[in-house]
Formats: sequence, structure tokens, C-alpha cells
Amino acid sequence: MAYIIPLGRPVWSGAACTEVEELGMGKVLLERDEAVSAAARAGESARAGEGRWLVFGAVAGMGRTALLREVTGREAAGGTMSVLHAGCSPEESGFPFALVRQLFPEAGEVPFADLPAAEEQRVFHRLVSRLARAAARRPVLLAVDDLHDADMASRRWIGYLARRLAGLPVLLVLTECWEEGATVLPDATGTSVVLRPLGPESVARLVAARGHDADRAALCVRACAGNPTLVHALLADFREGPLPRTLSQLGGSCYRDAIVHWMQARATPWSRRTALALAVAGGGASSLGGALLHETAGPFPEHRATPVSASVLGRLFSHPLAREAALAAVDPAELGALRGRIARLLDERGAPAANVAAQLLHLDRPGEEWMTQSLEDAAEDAVRGGRVDQAIVLLRHALTAPLTPARRAGLTLRLGALELPHSADAGIRRLRAALELHVDRHERAAVAPALGAALVARGRTDTAMRVMRQVGSSVDDGELVRVLQTTAAVMASHDAVAWRNAVAHMRELAATAPAAFEPLACGLVTEYEVGTGRLSATEALDRVLPRLAAPVDPRLRSGWLGSAATLLQWADRLDEARAFTEEALPAPPALPDLTDIGRQCLISVRAEAALWAGDFRRVTAENAPLLDACTGQGIRMPHLTSMVALAHYELGHRAQARRLLATFDEEGADSSWEWNELRYARAFLHRDEGNWQAALDDYLSCGRGQSARDFVSPVATPWRSGAALALVGLGQPARALDLAEEELRHARTWGTPRVVGRALRAHAAAVGGRRGLDSLSEAAALLRTAPAPVELIETLLDLGHARIDAGNSRKGREDLHEAHALALRLLSPGPEHPDTPDAPATAPATGRLLRAADNALRASGARRTRQGTTGSAALTRAERRIVELAAQGQTNAQISAALHLARRTVETHLTHAYRKLGVTRRTQLANRLTGTGAAVSSSTRSVTTPA
Repeated sequence: MAYIIPLGRPVWSGAACTEVEELGMGKVLLERDEAVSAAARAGESARAGEGRWLVFGAVAGMGRTALLREVTGREAAGGTMSVLHAGCSPEESGFPFALVRQLFPEAGEVPFADLPAAEEQRVFHRLVSRLARAAARRPVLLAVDDLHDADMASRRWIGYLARRLAGLPVLLVLTECWEEGATVLPDATGTSVVLRPLGPESVARLVAARGHDADRAALCVRACAGNPTLVHALLADFREGPLPRTLSQLGGSCYRDAIVHWMQARATPWSRRTALALAVAGGGASSLGGALLHETAGPFPEHRATPVSASVLGRLFSHPLAREAALAAVDPAELGALRGRIARLLDERGAPAANVAAQLLHLDRPGEEWMTQSLEDAAEDAVRGGRVDQAIVLLRHALTAPLTPARRAGLTLRLGALELPHSADAGIRRLRAALELHVDRHERAAVAPALGAALVARGRTDTAMRVMRQVGSSVDDGELVRVLQTTAAVMASHDAVAWRNAVAHMRELAATAPAAFEPLACGLVTEYEVGTGRLSATEALDRVLPRLAAPVDPRLRSGWLGSAATLLQWADRLDEARAFTEEALPAPPALPDLTDIGRQCLISVRAEAALWAGDFRRVTAENAPLLDACTGQGIRMPHLTSMVALAHYELGHRAQARRLLATFDEEGADSSWEWNELRYARAFLHRDEGNWQAALDDYLSCGRGQSARDFVSPVATPWRSGAALALVGLGQPARALDLAEEELRHARTWGTPRVVGRALRAHAAAVGGRRGLDSLSEAAALLRTAPAPVELIETLLDLGHARIDAGNSRKGREDLHEAHALALRLLSPGPEHPDTPDAPATAPATGRLLRAADNALRASGARRTRQGTTGSAALTRAERRIVELAAQGQTNAQISAALHLARRTVETHLTHAYRKLGVTRRTQLANRLTGTGAAVSSSTRSVTTPA
């Protein structure tokens, strides 16, 4: 049957789809030459008077019956042998002599019951004598199918006959399923042939004969493990369309029914249990190896699996279609018990927690502590891999176990933290439940900060403060009270009134608190005083830097990191600020824990520090996973959204930036500082697009929000500078000058080049003329010393225009060229991040600043470099020397040291070389130097020279 290629079309019948009627004349046996040859030799010997036996042994579905039919037809062709045929079945295996009666239906001496040994031997002798007389007239072929299902008396007679075949013209051909155990017959008079699974080429021929393509052939190879019955069953189920991934996507149920029928009616207990265990273990089966088979065969110690049967089962049930079919054949209770055993075995063998948890998820409830721990471990692994949805499922299942109140509260707290970004209300409900589960006041105090932080992220700062006060009032431990008060002060920064009160309390606490509490209290007070314009950057750093090495209570660690990183960022110590964020925040795509108020601060610092450094791609890459998770789920993150929107805008993604900012409206605003950042970002876009009045309105709204918080410093949101530029655009320079001068006064108090340079630029726009040119010159000189590329480019563009307007075209164009080169470098992912993994090739550079520089150069009359000055031939000697070292894998710092050059010089040469070579990544340099790499479009690397 299954291993024959029909020239006509097979027609399936029967519930289990294991019978096929072949239409057509020609049939070709596949991979059965050894069996046919053995039968031919045995038949020739029998016809010559020397009887032989031949057993075709195989696991189920290998085509034993079809091969027996083929061999019988060949050896008895032309009437050369008489044929006696019998087929055994499990239903008659308990009837003594049932097989023998099929072979000799007219023999009256065949009994219907078991006989004493002597009587049985007489019957055996008479039957052999009867067969010998018939064979004397014409050689006889006895064909017995499925000997493993024969009754014991008949099997004894088969052995009796096999020992007496010598001298008899009799060919005894048997088929046997070796899963049931092989019958031992004398080697002197016969042989056994093992029918092995079909190879991939034979399966492909079967599939091609039915008109299917190579993809379906590959599926049949994988899902059938060379079993011809299953191949035909799967072929019968195929339908038009994509390849099926589940049984429900098949056009019929033949494949499923074939496996179910085997498991329910034909498989031995050992085979059934092994197949089921393999199906249940799934991906975990490989980690168990022989232990899995030993565990499943435990109740059947007398069974010995053949290597062939074990191998075939392993191959077959490695495919999800076969596993799905096997699981459909089993009672849920048996399946659950086996899943539990498999999970335990995986756990004991040290399999990955995910493999153990995959079994436990199918149990109604995990009943033992090790199960709960495995689910929790798998959840943490999923979180680290960015699979938060999977982690949530695992922890929810862990909570169905019988747990102690403390254990339940701990899991509930963790689950609430994971659910929060994806569903704020669900996460907060879970955290409230964790708080209520704890009876002990200390344990409640440990949960309260998580619930409070979640409420802040939801925009309910007032409720968060109330929770912190209620829990704090019930605690009689002075140290714990201070922890709650200090943590609440960090949360209070999102409410103008609460923030002012919290700072007053922190001043008192800083003077009397133990050393482990003082750094955070001092940091919060310093943040407030910086905002009021009382401190310079130097004074703020004098407070922060000595405390960085001070011991901090672990419960306040993230809050202190957030406060310190904020102050370092404001002071333009961007690398140090980002180092703190990297210490406390996971790398994307893992999401940060929003139930930690300190980490919420660090999320903002990480984004804004990268934006200030001009690393726009980093801003979007690091924060997109969190924003995507929170979108529409109740978590409001105005500041983070603003940073990502501004980064997109700088990269030229204007529509995306506008879409992000449009997700917020003033009706939902509160007095949090985050809304002021949003207003500032919205104003920035309006101003850049020439919508002066809308920009002015948003700048002034930002200013009112900051003033309500006593925040007058331009360090965070320089709204006065922005408003001054908008007023100049509206033709109101006098009003603009008032704001610009006030801004400049506060900026000089803080004293960092970024803040002062930015204020000087606004001042220049307001005053114009010679004074304005002087302000721009001072701003450019300051900004060249700061990590403020955006502000420097904007200032250089204004300075270039101003010099050209003043009649100094040469120097003005030089400023514009410098701005253009910096804008290009800002958009290049290469020199600034030489040690980062390769990223996909980027789109042509079209950022805001580059467009502005292009427009400025075009308006000034500068011409573009001819295309002939591109490629490796266009490199200067210095550029080539640096590029060759970079292509060898050296970093900018290493090149700088080797060539005794300033690092900035190395970066500048690399920027020019990148444009000439048309590359965007360091790993492309080697190919471009040898001419084998493809350059990007010339429009992505255009360079300008003075006319």
C-alpha cells in the first residue's frame, strides 16, 4: 500500500484512512528491494525442495501488508506455488488455533481449545504432515500477516513448522510488528528483514506522484518520519493554500485519525506511553534523552524497545502536527498526570525553566512549591528576553497554586509591575491586592512605594501621596517612616503643591537624617533650588559629586540615582548621567519597572541625555518598546513621549512626531513637570514650521506651568528663549528682548555653555545688528566646548546668516559649512558609535538641521562638490590612514593614540571619509576601500564647498 506509487489516483476509504485502493496498472516499490530479493531467494529454495521462512518486521505503518501481498503475487505467479493466506487480529488473539484454522479451514482435526502438551504436539504433527502432502503435489506458500496478533497456540505451531522446513517445498512468509516483540525462529531455515522508514527522496516521489510541490514534500518528510501510511494520510488531507501549521488547517482528518487509531488500537502500552511523552515534552524531549524513555516505560520493565521503533517515534513526534494528533487521542486526566511527570523530570535534569513551565501551564493548577518556582523563574527569563506578555501568563498561572499569604503577595506584586505598562488599571488592581494581602505593617510598607509609583505613572499623584501617608501613619518604625517619606517626596515632584511641601520636609530631614538617607534628601532639595535659579552648575555639582560614593539605603538607591542623574544631566555631565541609567535600567527590548519611582526618573534622564547629545536614533530605539507597550493602556508618559517626538522630528520624521504629541490634550493635564516638557516640545515644532502664534502660546503655557512650580531656570525648558524667537517672528522684538534678557540672566547664573549659548542665540535674534552678531559669536565659542551639537548647529546657522548680512560672506559661508558638516555627522550612525553592533543600512539623511543647513548654503550661493570627488580615490592621505585603521577594527580612541591626533580630529576625518565612501557603518569600510562595496546614493552624502 503505502510505499507504492500508483499511476492512477488513490481513493481512500475507511475511518482511519489506512486502506487505499490503487487505480491504474503500474506500481513501483520504493526502498523494498532487499525484502523482495530475500523473498525471491527463499521462494527459489522452497520450490527446489528446501523450505524457508521469511519475516518482514517493522513498526506500525511501514507497509508490511502491502509488501506481503506483493511478494505473494510474485512468488506464486504462473501457478508455481499454492498460496495459503491468513491475517491475524487482536480480536481473535484469545481464540486457540484461530490462525491455523484460517490456513486449514477444512481440517477437522484443528481443535477450538487449548490442549495438553502431548495432545497439542499430535495436532502439530498432523498439520505439518498435511502441509507436506499438499506441498508434494505443488510447492506451498504460507502467507501470515500480523503474526504479533496471533493466538499463542498458532504461534507455537508456526515455530514447530519453522524447525521442520528443511526438505519441504514450503515458503513461510510472515509479517510482524516489532513493537509487540519479535518471534524467535530458527536461523538455520530462514531470515528476518527489517522494513525501515522511507527516505526523503522516496517520500518526495510519493508526493510528486500526487501533483504536490516541494514545500509539501518537505512537510511530509518532517511530519511523517518516513511512515508510508502517514504520508498517504497527509497527502489526502492537503488542500489549496499555504502550508498547514495545525491540524485544523488541513483539509481532512486522515492524518489525525491515523495517529489516533494507532495510539488507541494498535500501539503497545510502551509505544503509546513513549509517543505520548514525546508529544507532551515537545521541545523539552531533547534535554531528557534516555531518561524520558526510561520514565515512560517504567510500568513495563519487561519491554525492550528496538532502536528502530525508538528512533522512528522520536522523529515523528518532533513535529507539531504529529504531537497535536497524539494529544488529541488522550484523556485530559491522563495527559495532566503525564505533563506533571515530564515537568518534574525536566526540572530534575536541569532543563531551562521555560521548558518546565511549558508543561506546567497545561495543569489546572500547580500543586507543589517547585512548580511555582519554575513558573516564576521562567517568567523572569521571559522578562529579560522582552517577552513580558509571556511572563504575565506564567505568573498568573503561578498564582493559582496554594500559596502562603506572603508568597502570594510577592508574586502579585511582581505581576502587577509587569501588567502595569500593558494595562494600568489591571496592574494597579493587582498592586492594591498585594498591599491588602499583607497583614504585617512592614510588609505593607514594602508594597506601598510600588503602588504609589504605579499611581503616579497613571497620572494619579494625589492618590499615590494618600497611599503613602496612610501606610506611613500605621508604621511605628522611625527608619521605615523616613524611607516612606523620602520616597513620597520623589513622587511629589509630579504635583506642584505637594512638591513644594515635600522639599520643605526634605530640608529638615537632610539636616537630621542618618547618612544613608541624606544623599537623596539633599538631591531633591538641590533639584528644587536649581529650578528656582539660586544655584550655579558648579554649586550643584559640589553637592552631588561628594555624595556619589556615600552609602545609600538600598530602598532609596534608585531614587538617589534618579536625582543625581538629573542634576548631572542639567550640568551637561551627560556620560555620567547615562551611566547611572544603565546601572538601573534594563536594555531594550526589556521594559523598565514602572513601579519604582526612581526608575521612572531614570527613564526620563536616559531619553533626555541622549537627545541633548544629538543621539536621536538612540532616543527612539531605547524608548519605543516602552511607549508601544503603554499606548492606549492608561500609562501617561508626557515627558518620554516629548523626547521621542523631538528625536523623530530631528531625524526628519515630522508626521510621526506630530502624531506622538497629538495623543495628549490639555484637558488631561495636571501640574506635573512632564506636561511642561510636552508644551515645550509642541511649541518647538510650531516654531520650526513657522507657526509663530501657536508656538508662542505653548511656550507661555510652559512658562506658567514652570512658574507654578517655582522653576525659573532655563536648564530644563528654555521657554523664554523659544518665546523670544517666536515673538521676533511675529514682529515684536521689544517684547522678545525682555524675555531674552531675563533668560540670559538666569542662564548666566547656571553657567553651563549649553544654557548660556542657547540664551545668547535668542538674545541675538531679539537685538539684531552688531550686538546680535557679538552674541552669536560668543554663543558659538561657548557651545564648541560643550556636548551640545544641536544648539551649536543652530547657532552657527544664525551666525553664518548674520555675517553674510553684515557683508562678510566668506566667514559666513564657513560657518554654514561647519554647521552642515556637524549636521551630517549628527545623522551618521558610524563614527559616534564605532563599537555598537551593525545596524541595517539607514535611509538618506534628511534631518531637520541638515535641511536647514542645505537651505542656508543654497541661499548663500555655495556650490556642491562634484561627484568625481567621491570613492576611495577621493580620500586625502590623512583620511585614508585613519580609515585603514578603522577598517581593521580599531576604535576612535585607539586611532587617536596611534596617530597622536585629537579624537575630534579623528571623528572629523572619519565623517568626511564616510561621505566620500558612501558608507554608514564602520564594518562597510573594508569593502569600500577595495571597491567591492556598494555606495549609497550621492544625495545621502552631499558635501558643499565655497563658491
